[in-house]
Amino acid sequence: MSRKAFTRLAAPLIHLPEPDLDTDQIIPARFLTTTRREGLGPFLFYDRRYGTDGTPRPDFPLRPLERHGCAFLLAGHNFGCGSSREHAVWALLEAGVRAVISTRLADIFRGNALRNGLLAIELPPAQVLRLARCAGQEVLIDLLEREMRLPDGERIPFAIDPFARYAMLRGADELDLLLELIPEIERHEREREAEHA
Repeated sequence: MSRKAFTRLAAPLIHLPEPDLDTDQIIPARFLTTTRREGLGPFLFYDRRYGTDGTPRPDFPLRPLERHGCAFLLAGHNFGCGSSREHAVWALLEAGVRAVISTRLADIFRGNALRNGLLAIELPPAQVLRLARCAGQEVLIDLLEREMRLPDGERIPFAIDPFARYAMLRGADELDLLLELIPEIERHEREREAEHA
């Protein structure tokens, strides 16, 4: 899965308000037969998306994601709790979710999200309630300015770890950024060798 840079993006806001949606609900364990990031999108929320006979549930809240190709997920409190499976983040990204917003995201999930290019935003309850009123509408997230812009023009600022922001703006991961430093590291090593020669 290639990483997409995130600068500014407008997408529908999908509201999934249930609290404590754990990683097994995000992607059931029976689909974790791979260590590859690709191929997990179809299994996102599988037991909620499909009936026992495999037919799609028409009332599933993420249907707009299937129509638009990308979306922001306004999740309930403590989203991503449970196991530390990185597959949950991979499935969300492959299905087109570019940001998850909640009053609280489980710590390991939030770390996995930011390392993999999924914007993870925590906001106070009053702001999440304000966002919930925009469910189904297009919202703009501006990572450059660290703010969300609602359809009525209201702006909601958010905090993000500076390194995670830098990597997401570049569409890079930690290894990409480290590899970019190789010329500088090699120069430093040559200078050290010259000093001790």
